[in-house]
Amino acid sequence: MWKYDLITVLGPTACGKTRLAVALADRLGGEILSADSRQVYRRMDIGTGKDLCDYWYNGAKIPYHLIDIAEPGTKFNLFQFQTAFLDIYRTLKGKERIPILCGGSGLYIESVLKGYRMIPVPENPDLRDSLKGKSLSELTRILEGYKHLHNTTDVDTVKRAIRAIEIVDYYRRTPVDAKEFPSIKSLVVGVDVDRETRRENISCRLRQRLDDGMIDEVKGLLDEGISPEDLIYYGLEYKYITLYLTGKLEYRYMVRELEIAIHQFAKRQMTWFRGMERRGIHIHWLKYELPLQNKLDEIMFLLTTDNKLE
Repeated sequence: MWKYDLITVLGPTACGKTRLAVALADRLGGEILSADSRQVYRRMDIGTGKDLCDYWYNGAKIPYHLIDIAEPGTKFNLFQFQTAFLDIYRTLKGKERIPILCGGSGLYIESVLKGYRMIPVPENPDLRDSLKGKSLSELTRILEGYKHLHNTTDVDTVKRAIRAIEIVDYYRRTPVDAKEFPSIKSLVVGVDVDRETRRENISCRLRQRLDDGMIDEVKGLLDEGISPEDLIYYGLEYKYITLYLTGKLEYRYMVRELEIAIHQFAKRQMTWFRGMERRGIHIHWLKYELPLQNKLDEIMFLLTTDNKLE
């Protein structure tokens, strides 16, 4: 029917990309592969925005993968994502099911679309020692100085920034030929939401998640014995709510700083996606305001023609 091995649906947080991917899967008989670096963790539901009810469409549950596959407190990495993605991708192709990659973690998405070959990266104690005491902004500038693949989208804690530097430094010094990643031809569509609408959606969704018990979710993880340091590592909601629960931030400041951080995160996501375009990945942007059925019709048109959406 078409020439693509995969359909990719991407966009910043709170743009409705999951709903679009689910509706597309329903129309095509497809299954969703999540490209979200935090939704892999079990029991981290509200803060990561899993919204599993969104995977029901027309009274049926749309199958999804790469969600709830790791324990909180662990550090799921890009190599693990690629390995898990390929296992599921090949299974779906074998069953003649349409794989639909959906998410907002630009590095995860680009690693699939560009076929980056990844290998596990060990810790580097000497490098870590040299980075001790540096601020997040200093670490981010160091990370941005590398010319190799790196991800500043999800880096909003010192620990994550140090780990990101450790990874790109390792790849700079080590030939990356340990694992071949297949070439996958994907139609890539993005949900294009204007800045003001995106900000309104983010603020509204944050209030809703707080009402839905997000603080209790984080408290439950702490009560399980997961250390505050490990939760802060995950950034955004888990960082700021943990700081509140451990007495480091007053509630009103927690909410204000978290909201600002999520807005900044969404901006970094869009910066990454624009960078993907400069690196040769064509993204067909669909206007957020378009009704869902119109978006689906545009995607079906793209699947069945060689035309590009201007």
